[in-house]
Amino acid sequence: MERTTETHTERAIFGAGCFWGVEDTFRQVPGVVTATSGYAGGTLADPTYKEVCSGRTGHAEVVQVEYDPTRVTYDTLLDIFWKSHDPTTPNRQGPDVGTQYRSVIFSFTPEQETAANASKARLAESGSYGRPIVTEIAPAPPFYRAEEYHQRYYEKHGISSCHI
Repeated sequence: MERTTETHTERAIFGAGCFWGVEDTFRQVPGVVTATSGYAGGTLADPTYKEVCSGRTGHAEVVQVEYDPTRVTYDTLLDIFWKSHDPTTPNRQGPDVGTQYRSVIFSFTPEQETAANASKARLAESGSYGRPIVTEIAPAPPFYRAEEYHQRYYEKHGISSCHI
C-alpha cells in the first residue's frame, strides 16, 4: 500500500521594503515552503515592476509566504517580520523611498489580523522604538507575482545578506 502525506499550508503576506531581502529572509525559515516576491495593495491588476515603481498604482512590494503551521507559527513569522525592517519609517526602508516600500501586513483570516494587531501593540508598548510604528495591517488583497527576474534574486546573484 502506498502512503502519501499531505501537508496543510497557510499563506501570509508581508511588505518590509525591497522584496528581495524580505523574500530571502523568509526562505531561510524552517517550515516556510515558498516565499514569492510580488505586489499587493494597489489599484491596477497585474502590475509590472516599472508601474509599481512609478508610485501611481498604490501597490507595495511584498512577499507571499506559504508555510507549514505545524513547523512554524504565524506568530514566529510576525517576529521575523518586525526584526527584518524598521516599522517606524513611513514609505521608506533604508535608501528605498516610495509608497511601494511601506511596511504592511496583509491578513488572510480574522485570526491573522488579530495576531498581527496584537504583535504590533506589544511592540509599540515595549518601547523598542522611539517613534510610532506605522505598519499598515489590512485584509489580503489580490497578490500579483513579480517578474521572474525578481524571484530568488539574492540566490541568483550570489548576495548573502540584506541592508538590515
